[in-house]
Amino acid sequence: MSAFQIESPYKPAGDQVKAIEEIANAFEKNKHSITLVGVTGSGKTFTMAEIISKINKPTLVLSHNKTLAAQLFREFKDFFPTNAVEYFVSYYDYYQPEAYVPSSDTYIEKDMSMNEEIDKLRLRATSSLLERKDVVIVSSVSCIYGLGSPEEYMNAHLILNKNESIDRNSVIKKLLHIQYNRNDTDFSRGNFRVRGDTIEIMPAYHDEGIRIEFFGDEIESLSRFHPVSGKLISKLDRIAVYPAKHFITSSPMVEEAIKNIKQELEERLVYYKEKNKPLEAERIESRTNYDMEMLQEMGYCNGIENYSRHLTGRKAGERPACLIDYFPKDFLLIIDESHVTVPQIGGMYAGDRSRKETLVEFGFRLPSALDNRPLNFREFEALTPFTLYVSATPAEYELKKSEAVVEQIIRPTGLLDPLIEVRPVKNQIEDLLMEINKRKDKDERVLVTTLTKKMSEDLTDYFKEMGVKVA
Repeated sequence: MSAFQIESPYKPAGDQVKAIEEIANAFEKNKHSITLVGVTGSGKTFTMAEIISKINKPTLVLSHNKTLAAQLFREFKDFFPTNAVEYFVSYYDYYQPEAYVPSSDTYIEKDMSMNEEIDKLRLRATSSLLERKDVVIVSSVSCIYGLGSPEEYMNAHLILNKNESIDRNSVIKKLLHIQYNRNDTDFSRGNFRVRGDTIEIMPAYHDEGIRIEFFGDEIESLSRFHPVSGKLISKLDRIAVYPAKHFITSSPMVEEAIKNIKQELEERLVYYKEKNKPLEAERIESRTNYDMEMLQEMGYCNGIENYSRHLTGRKAGERPACLIDYFPKDFLLIIDESHVTVPQIGGMYAGDRSRKETLVEFGFRLPSALDNRPLNFREFEALTPFTLYVSATPAEYELKKSEAVVEQIIRPTGLLDPLIEVRPVKNQIEDLLMEINKRKDKDERVLVTTLTKKMSEDLTDYFKEMGVKVA
């Protein structure tokens, strides 16, 4: 029996029945790439939901923008109310990346505004993947950007059991290590507070607080509670607390990273000396030394992501971990509007690298900053085992890649597209007026679209003169 249970008042109809059966059979025969060609309004989203239920694998649904991803998220949430349907998009409301324009000698500092609610949803997505198998994550291309290592994230989580012998201070130290802040007054996400023998945690990925009550060095009680009213929601025998951030680094890792950054800086200074570039050498030396000092004292610095290769122990050129790494190996990938989404995936890497190469060349960043990047297209392809491309107009790439192409033309409603008649430009206004009068005699309305605002204004004035009721 499938772990994914669809709840819907509708049943597959029209071409959906055949499409669902053909796609499910193709995946069962171990075909890895399939294209669903579905006209607008044919119920492709419902077909996708049925495929997820039949294939019964954790699923990543990839969309090309936040708005469409949010729409799909709401629809899948309605289809699978008892399963984990999560949302993973960029958590920036506004983002201006760091850049340098050599032609005008203009350095643009990174500026951003982070959305706390989306950050919470991102953390919930990764925690759901590690907790259960009936997971659908709707994502934008944000899923191919660097994220903390899933191994480090999994190893860092805190599991507590009722009646377990553990002292309160050990729990506090572990919470601090997984990026939770102790704050006894502000009980907001990512914080915890201590009241006598009780620790209360506000998970970064959840709306409910966690209460841990000790009796000596033993956990007497575990529970979830409402963070505002303090009202008990449920008693628990076991609970897992996942990190408050995706990037987890320990003190030894930071020390090793600083050592490697110093070595890279020395190599870069030799390079600039050989190239006779004293300005770039001074720029990179002062900036990197400041960042290393911040890392030593605070464990953090502005633009820390540019040192991610050193902080995670990756080799030069090695791809970063991303959301896809949190999935098991045999997950299902659905690329919605694939004719737009696939080229976007390929373009992310090239755009990011072009900007960073300029920063590296002119001494604003070390070459290791190039490894803080999205996946390139080959790396993305290597990570995707079972893929369903969904589009009304699939591109040549999807059609060539696919081992089966399934069509969904007849809508569940049985409605057909209206006939489109193309008429000559000559006498088009008189012809349009005649058609308007036909509709007017039947007490119907007419919608007229034009190329420009000026054209629509002129047409409105003309029809008013002709006695047509126009707005």
